[in-house]
Amino acid sequence: MKKSSILETARHAVQLAQQKGAQDAAASVATVREVKVGWRDGNLEKISEATTQGLAIEVYADGRYAAVSTSDLLPATIEKICGQAIDMARSLAPDPFRRLPDPKLYEGRAAIDLELEDPVYDTLTAEQRRAFTQKIEAAAREVEGRERIVSVTTDFSDSHSEMARVTSNGFEGVVRETSFWPSAEVSVRDPDGRRPEDYDYAGAHHLSDLPDVALIGRSAAKRALGRIGATKGTSGKRTLAIDPRAAGSLLGRLMGPLSGAALQQKRSMFEGKEGQRIGSDLLDVVDDPFIVRGLGSRLFDGEGIAAKPRSIFEAGVLRSFYIDNYYGLKLGRTPTSGRSSNLTFKLGDKDQPALLKQIGDGLLVTGFLGGNSNGTTGDFSLGIQGFLIKGGELAEPFAEMNLSGNHLEFWNHLVAVGNDPFAFSSSRVPTLVFEGVQIAGT
Repeated sequence: MKKSSILETARHAVQLAQQKGAQDAAASVATVREVKVGWRDGNLEKISEATTQGLAIEVYADGRYAAVSTSDLLPATIEKICGQAIDMARSLAPDPFRRLPDPKLYEGRAAIDLELEDPVYDTLTAEQRRAFTQKIEAAAREVEGRERIVSVTTDFSDSHSEMARVTSNGFEGVVRETSFWPSAEVSVRDPDGRRPEDYDYAGAHHLSDLPDVALIGRSAAKRALGRIGATKGTSGKRTLAIDPRAAGSLLGRLMGPLSGAALQQKRSMFEGKEGQRIGSDLLDVVDDPFIVRGLGSRLFDGEGIAAKPRSIFEAGVLRSFYIDNYYGLKLGRTPTSGRSSNLTFKLGDKDQPALLKQIGDGLLVTGFLGGNSNGTTGDFSLGIQGFLIKGGELAEPFAEMNLSGNHLEFWNHLVAVGNDPFAFSSSRVPTLVFEGVQIAGT
């Protein structure tokens, strides 16, 4: 399908739905091309290329709502599913909260080029993709201690997508994006018979924003080799630094109960706490959709609501929730957006090595291994692995330990924030340091 036809197809679907009896309608059309190359221990393991397309149509008829989708974009099929959507809606109970967003929420769309599409994408060849995976493996096998490496798996995946959304009450928008994701996973031999493994990766909208892929291979190998000899540390209250790559996962567990659905269904630990202190003054998080080339950047969300920067936590105080149109109507609140864009911390002035020296003795968490986090109560218990910190330097690795607490109390222990946000995620979280938190080990 040609780029120019994406928007026309969405417009046509909305018109058909209204012709068939819908008072309002919205249509989203998308095409995605994905290419993946996998390399394992000196051999090409897999290569795939797929182009998918789809249409989702939402109809609002006589106070009722239904949504259907199809991958067949032939005119006859689109006409058929529009009729099916109307019939389906009329068979359902009325829902007064199912409405398109107020058109005022579409207004104020920023006129910013977010540079989400790389013009070099179409020039990337199969030979280049395979060369990336080979280079990553070669770099992994060059590190000191390589004789302990058991296996190296590398991947390079990329995609080009285009999405158009049209609503019957005045919204039209098109998004075009490219992305590139090299990665490596390395397993090694531990003298005790275990085979610890670790990984590394990068991702960007523009190929030129990726690091030298050899760095990914070396990093993955060093991470895996660093796991050799890991033991369980002692229990107690400790000072804890969390590596930027892992810190985003912890922040995600804090952010989950901020959704409108959790609030409306009484499943949020944050119910009634807007404007109240949740953490220390260093918990300062902004949702910023306008970072040029940011992995979560956007001018509008999936409903067409114009994107705006918002403070989520300001000096530890809860300022905002993620509320889509449906739950906004149910809660009697103005919708903000149903999902996050780029999450950014107010950064400190020290990098991770400087923070470790400041800590003296403690733990550096490099990964979370399962566990659970209860969004209703705030209680959490998470498996952790990483390295002991002794005298301000990284020491032996630890594993099979557990971090537990309650989010509503835990984030008050945040005592330092690094200046090193993780670049390859929409959660751009730096090193975080917590003091006096409970760790379970031996």
